[in-house]
Amino acid sequence: MTTSEETMAAPPVRHWPALDLSGVDFDPVLTELMREGPITRIQLPNGEGWAWLLTRYEDVRLVTNDPRFSRKEVVGRPVTRLAPHFIPQADAMNFVDKPDHARLRRAVAPAFTARGIERLRAGARRTLDAAVDALLRDGPPADLIERVLEPFPITVICELMGVPEADREDMHIWTQRILSSTHGIKASERAKLDMEAYFAKAIAEHRGADGEDVISLLGAAVGRGDISEAEAMALAGPLQIGGEAVTNNTGQMFFVLLTRPDLLDRMRSEPALRPQALEELLRYIPHRNAVGLSRIATEDIVLHGVRIRAGDPVYVSYLAANRDPDVFPDPERIDFDRAPNPHVAFGYGAHYCAGSTLAKLETELIVDTLLDRLPGLRLAVPPGEVPWRRGALIRGPEALPVTW
Repeated sequence: MTTSEETMAAPPVRHWPALDLSGVDFDPVLTELMREGPITRIQLPNGEGWAWLLTRYEDVRLVTNDPRFSRKEVVGRPVTRLAPHFIPQADAMNFVDKPDHARLRRAVAPAFTARGIERLRAGARRTLDAAVDALLRDGPPADLIERVLEPFPITVICELMGVPEADREDMHIWTQRILSSTHGIKASERAKLDMEAYFAKAIAEHRGADGEDVISLLGAAVGRGDISEAEAMALAGPLQIGGEAVTNNTGQMFFVLLTRPDLLDRMRSEPALRPQALEELLRYIPHRNAVGLSRIATEDIVLHGVRIRAGDPVYVSYLAANRDPDVFPDPERIDFDRAPNPHVAFGYGAHYCAGSTLAKLETELIVDTLLDRLPGLRLAVPPGEVPWRRGALIRGPEALPVTW
């Protein structure tokens, strides 16, 4: 795969428009790009120029774990991108390289250890049971997103972050506006600034704190001089925003299960299979639209006979990697018996999702609770009438009408 010999000319640049996709259909543009070869060039709707795209599993893991591909170098560059408002921010953990990335991650690591996440389990279960109690009390039909899949992750991530209950609705509104272009670029930028100001104030108020929540950990780290105020603020926002991705992912999972009774029946009848089944659903569902964050090559590198030059922007597609037939035989099929299943739904390398353990805990609780407490759960409308989010970076149903 990696060789110093350049044997091929650069492929043509393909335009990748912003698509509003319904259901869990795989992006048709990405499908074509994967067919064209392991390395292609793309132009997204915003930013400038073009970028390389790598879609094979082995290449995705190479790029995401190779220091020659830098996130830090993206800052200040108008790299082609999907969203007009999603501008790389200096000091944010997503846009720093080693060793600074490890230093920033250490500041919040205690909240994301297995012990840190487990301390949330009992409270999360109570929150979820209360939501389902209210759902059963009010009776069908109901919107599963509105009643369970949206409020539950908001509560859990805010508990982890240390955001008090009175501020959670504002936090949710800011997150949704940052993750979507439907309100316009000014509304998205305003939401980002409002969230940053909130966390800057909260972190300053927690200097010297000894709490286990993220705001307290960041305040303590700033107080010790481990990280700067700007770094702390830039850390908090993406962690808060990432916590709400569980809503979209579980929404997609339940759409799959409620439209595939064979899969749903198996998960109900074989509870021990659920952890493995959830890993397969994480591999299969299309988490996002297009691609996420780019990197910059810091030196010339030849992949598949094509030269990536120093300074070139590079994207990888985790969605494509999770459909690589060399790693996942019959990748379009949902196979609950798939083993091994080394999917990269949470990324790979140094920038592997910090909140993956939390997301898995929430997903496990949601699936167990809904399958066990609502044995007759089913869609209340035909699958084609389920509305899907428009103009969103993260894919998922806007509502999920159900009955039982």
